[in-house]
Amino acid sequence: MFRRALGKTLGLVGYTVQYGCIAHCAFEYIGELVVCSGPSMEPTIVDNDVVFSEHVSRHLFKIEKGDIVIAKSISDPHMNICKRVIGLQGDKVCTSGPSDIFKTHTYVPLGHVWLEGDNLKNSSDSRSYGPVPYALIRGRVCMKLWPPHRVGPMKESPTGRIIKTKPHSDWD
Repeated sequence: MFRRALGKTLGLVGYTVQYGCIAHCAFEYIGELVVCSGPSMEPTIVDNDVVFSEHVSRHLFKIEKGDIVIAKSISDPHMNICKRVIGLQGDKVCTSGPSDIFKTHTYVPLGHVWLEGDNLKNSSDSRSYGPVPYALIRGRVCMKLWPPHRVGPMKESPTGRIIKTKPHSDWD
């Protein structure tokens, strides 16, 4: 009887470990559901919207200007941020706010991206903390899933701050 109970317990532990590994791989390499909070991406993403963040683009270095990404916060590694990619490595980006009289620019360094929220007046982003290392990107937001009346693919930036140039074929 004891041997039988031990066998069933070990079998259950084995299945739990297997499903845990499968779930980990799915969340790490395929994608995940993310509940967004805060005003920085309004009106594109509002408080408590649920989005799907896919991770394949990150691993294949296919993040492009205009994409909305989930990244680890530079100031708090336990927190994720949701921002739009404004510039890729080598791009010249405007570092000043929309109401600034004098415009300043900088270049995005190798292996980094420039992230900004769509709500420029209420967003802490690369304009305040600088370029973000590409390695901190967790995934690309490709679809809004909640609330039901707003389900669909992500829209273009309402700020007009993205300057499309020739596509980056790879990361040098």
